[in-house]
This record gives sequence, structure tokens and C-alpha cells, in this order.
Amino acid sequence: MNEQPSESALPSQPAVTDLEVTKRHAEYWRRNIRYMWILLAIWFLVSYGFGIILTGPLNAINLPGTSFPLGFWFAQQGSIYVFVVLIFVYVKLMNRLDQEFDVNESEGI
Repeated sequence: MNEQPSESALPSQPAVTDLEVTKRHAEYWRRNIRYMWILLAIWFLVSYGFGIILTGPLNAINLPGTSFPLGFWFAQQGSIYVFVVLIFVYVKLMNRLDQEFDVNESEGI
């Protein structure tokens, strides 16, 4: 009584070649690495540029409502805050990239 559907009744799926899969993997990783380089460049600019190199000019500006110079704030806390925000940005970008390339991990959860 178990009737198996005939092969003609099954929906046809386009054949995916190894070359197409390899190209998709290469594009996925190329975009992943590009995201990482951009975010690391932002972090470097904030931590090294604002926290070390531009500390003098930024110290002429005080944080609103405090007496802390902006350069001091970037050197002590600002780069850490930016780093944490960049982690969340990276997660958001990678979730979007995973969905675009159909490697979404949240389907099984």
C-alpha cells in the first residue's frame, strides 16, 4: 500500500555543477573577508588613530556633560565600545550573507 511517487511526479531540480558550487563558495568567502577588512579598518582608525595619533587635537573637545577630553575617552573607552558595536555589525552582516548564500544556521534551531 506504500506507493512511491514516480520519478516523473517529483519536481525536477536543476543540476548544480561543482564549478558553480566552487564559485559560490569563493564569492561567499570573498565578501566575508571584505567585511572583516572594512570593520578592522574602522576599529584601527578609532583605536589607533583617535586613541593615539589624534589624541592631542581631540583633547580640545570635551565630552558633553563631562569634563573628560574626547581624545582621552577614545584612548580609554571609546575604542572598546566601537569594537563591541562592530561585533554586532559583523553578526548582522554575516547573518544577511548566510541567508543570501543559503547557509543559514538558524533553520534547525
